[in-house]
Amino acid sequence: MSSSVLPLIEGADPANFPLDSFKVAIAVLLSKALDLSLDTAFSGVDFGRKGVDFTVAVPRFRLKSKIPELIEKVTSTFTPNHYLEQCVGESPFVHFYVRTTTLFKLVLERIHQSPASNGVPFGSNWQGAGKKVVIEFSSPNIAKPFHAGHLRSTIIGTVLSNLFEANGWDVIRMNYLGDWGKQFGLLAVGFKRYGSEESLANNAIMHLFDVYVKVNRDAALEKERGEPEITDQKAREVFRKMESGDESTLSLWRRFRELSIHKYAEVYNRLNVRFDVYAGESLVRSDHIKAAMAALEANNLLTDKTSKESNNNWKEKKVAMSLGTLRTAEEEDAEANPSGRGVAKAVDLNQWKLGKPVVQKPDGTTIYIMRDIAGVFQRYEQYKFDKHIYVVGDQQELHVAQFFKIVSLLNAPFADRLEHVSFGRVNGMSTRKGDVKFLDEILDTAKEAMLAQMQQKEEKFKDIEDPDYTADQIGMTCVKVQDMQAKRVHSYNFDPQRMTSFEGDTGAYLQYAHVRLCSIERKVAPTVVVPSDPSQINFDLLAEPKAREIVFILGTYPDVVRTALKTYEPSNIVSFCFSSAWETLIVMGQEHELAQARLFLYMSARDVLGSAMRLLSLSPLTRM
Repeated sequence: MSSSVLPLIEGADPANFPLDSFKVAIAVLLSKALDLSLDTAFSGVDFGRKGVDFTVAVPRFRLKSKIPELIEKVTSTFTPNHYLEQCVGESPFVHFYVRTTTLFKLVLERIHQSPASNGVPFGSNWQGAGKKVVIEFSSPNIAKPFHAGHLRSTIIGTVLSNLFEANGWDVIRMNYLGDWGKQFGLLAVGFKRYGSEESLANNAIMHLFDVYVKVNRDAALEKERGEPEITDQKAREVFRKMESGDESTLSLWRRFRELSIHKYAEVYNRLNVRFDVYAGESLVRSDHIKAAMAALEANNLLTDKTSKESNNNWKEKKVAMSLGTLRTAEEEDAEANPSGRGVAKAVDLNQWKLGKPVVQKPDGTTIYIMRDIAGVFQRYEQYKFDKHIYVVGDQQELHVAQFFKIVSLLNAPFADRLEHVSFGRVNGMSTRKGDVKFLDEILDTAKEAMLAQMQQKEEKFKDIEDPDYTADQIGMTCVKVQDMQAKRVHSYNFDPQRMTSFEGDTGAYLQYAHVRLCSIERKVAPTVVVPSDPSQINFDLLAEPKAREIVFILGTYPDVVRTALKTYEPSNIVSFCFSSAWETLIVMGQEHELAQARLFLYMSARDVLGSAMRLLSLSPLTRM
């Protein structure tokens, strides 16, 4: 290939993925040497390892000739060109090394290309254009503080939302609040017994939580002692009033819901998290619930479930609830028919080993899973989504599987568009007494630790405009990075000491790396300034292997973003952020053109690292 003109290949997007240019150039060579289609050849080009730019595993093409002969065909026909410098056979692979000058030009100029000229900034693309995804995440229960258990869903959901947007999708960020069901009935009963308007005015969420704990204790004691379950009966009566539209009951419910959302909004703002919709169980319309029940009956999916069946696994569910592994809204489901009066309605999924979930209690009130079913029909009617993702912990895998299976049995046109993004637990976020730690407490602890470390460097501390905000952002980054480093399906141990360390791949170190890159431009100004037109910079002066390594890593960023969307793994982005010791080449005191080229390189690294951090919902700092 003597010219720089490349053929069009489906799946290749050199405008947004600069390294695709080199993959296409390799595909052209493979196509000619091995008589492959360009599409097949392109699909066989992978990133290399240990200093290799790109690698092709020849056996994957399943050609009849012997592997050494095929490798010889490729290497013998190779000629260096505008994109490729070298081709090396190492059975069963062929390795390719790209032309450094072309690499620098394509990657560095694309990083600084105005989004207006291409439509999207570096790292983003239009591959999801015209498609819509609804992502449900976080989903705390009203009248309860935001605890550490909600953190993973919130972080993963936010990063997924950012990833889908970076890949051109229209994203609806939805917070589906647990704001309906018998748990509110318990809260209403508890507030009548233990509530205080003064305490509610001082700290609404904590007071409502205290009330909820007390009334739950009342209900548990009545059950354990074999006494009349007056508290539970009153809670059920309150919920029946809610479902029948009793205005005085709904007025109290609305008050508690609004107070909860106001507090959650403060926490989300601190976490750099936003939502397009605050949905909730309460907003699932009754006509959709009735229609869903009618559809279950029309499809002969409804069956009876006795109190004995409902209570068989009550002990196990009670343990799970005490550990916080069941949503509070499911407490009513676990006790679908504790009194033994009447028969509940259920869907028998035993042939798929998914049990027999209740969809309606004997008293006619709705069950959590029924509101899920009706709710997704309602959402499809409103949004016509191409994909709907539920970011829910692995403790809920059975519930989600039951929900998805029932939707499938109803032949919903969107059944194959529902996805469950599961994740493991966070261990070690409880006190010695076993109480759950609230998120504010964790974030405050991290902030205080960071502020104390910052104050040890008096000269730098003086230059920080807002130390409190800076310490909070570093602490937040520490908490989030520790969470996102682990593959989401894995549980991990929360480690406060490692979390706040500046050594190793920690959040504090990541912020420090970005600050160092920002400081280079400040230190060399006004002696060294980068021209507005990158073509005026002499990239040939960046001859060091480290410079080439950094540019190649920067060039992989769009591919990392694309891959992270396929795997739903924030850890892919985190690994990219720690993939290089960015600042190693000296700028200050160098010959002017060399200093200019190195400064441009570090400004590029700063911009890409900052973009990756924002994808992770982090706020990159410029001083610390």
